[in-house]
Amino acid sequence: YNEKLADYGIKPSTGSVGDSYDNALAETVNGLYKTELIYSQPRASLTEVEFATLNWVHWWNNERLHEALEYRTPAEIINMYNHTRANEMTPV
Repeated sequence: YNEKLADYGIKPSTGSVGDSYDNALAETVNGLYKTELIYSQPRASLTEVEFATLNWVHWWNNERLHEALEYRTPAEIINMYNHTRANEMTPV
């Protein structure tokens, strides 16, 4: 995995390396997940937590507007990217 990333000049870390800010983005999402889903309503079983998590992830990716994405959803951004890539790859 790391070798393939290096082949493309991609660094595997999402933040700075070797300090407490290394996974700041992931920790932010985890904090929102816990606040919005886990702590807001106790679940009776692990199965309930799993289903609630699946629904939350779907909501996060397809319905929740993200300020950093200019108030669009991640799904919208991915669709825009895929559309652009498909047009770039279409032979003339």
